Amino acid sequence: MKTITPGKSETHLEEAVAKFRQARSAAALTGAGISVASGIADFRSPGGVWTVFSPDEYATLEVFLHNPQKAWKLYREMGKGLIGKKPSKGHRVLAELEKNGLLKGLITQNVDNLHQAAGSRNVFEIHGDHQHLHCLQCGHIVPVTEVHYRMADVPSCERCNYPYKPNVVLFGEQVRNLGQIEEMLADCDLLLVIGTSAGVFPAAGFPALVKERGGLVYEFNRETALSASCYRRRDPLADYFFEGDLAVTLPLFGRAVLPD
Repeated sequence: MKTITPGKSETHLEEAVAKFRQARSAAALTGAGISVASGIADFRSPGGVWTVFSPDEYATLEVFLHNPQKAWKLYREMGKGLIGKKPSKGHRVLAELEKNGLLKGLITQNVDNLHQAAGSRNVFEIHGDHQHLHCLQCGHIVPVTEVHYRMADVPSCERCNYPYKPNVVLFGEQVRNLGQIEEMLADCDLLLVIGTSAGVFPAAGFPALVKERGGLVYEFNRETALSASCYRRRDPLADYFFEGDLAVTLPLFGRAVLPD
C-alpha cells in the first residue's frame, strides 16, 4: 500500500491518477466520513446519534413495529440533523468524475441524499434515504418535511393511517439495490473507498470483492480501515491510501484527475 499525504508523495499521487484514468469501470463506495464536512456527525463518533440512542433499542424493525412512538425519537433526531445540509467538496468531486465519464457509479451507506444534491446520477443507496417516509402496510411513499420532525405524534399514512417510517433500512430489514450493486461491481476494476470504517456488511465486503477480481482499491480516510489485520490478509486491501481530511484529499485527487 502506498500512502499519499497532501503536500507530499507527489510520485505516488501521479501513479494513482494515471491508473485511475486508465480504469475501464471505476466506482466509489462512500460512508459517513464524506458528509462530516457538510455538518453531519458520524453516527458512531462522539456526539453521534448512536451515542445517545442505542441502535439495538431504537433502530430495529421490531422496535418500529411494536413501538413506533419510541422509534420516532431516533428518527426525529436523525432528521433534524439533516435539515439544511449541503453537499461538501468531496460530494461535488465525485459528481464531476461521473460527469466526465470517469466514474460509472456510486454506492453509498449514507441516507442524506447529498450525492444526488451534488449532481451524481448513478447512485445506489444501500441503506435507503431519509428524504422520504414509507408506509410498510400499503407501500405509499411521500417526501419528508420539517413538520414531520417537529410534530409530537407519529406521522401516519394518508391512505391507510398506518404509522410512517423514514425510507431507511432498519436493522432486521434487507439492504437496497444489492442486485444492481453486484452487477456494477462484477465489471469494476477500480474502487474508491471513501470515509467508511468498512465494518458493516454487505458493504464491508465490496473492497475485497473488487481486489479478488484483480481490481485496484483507493482508500480515502483519516486512518486506514482496510489494513491487512482487519481482513486477515498478508497485505492491506488498499493499493493507495489517501491519508487525512476528506475535505482536503478528495479535492486534491479531483484536481489532479479532472481536465482543466
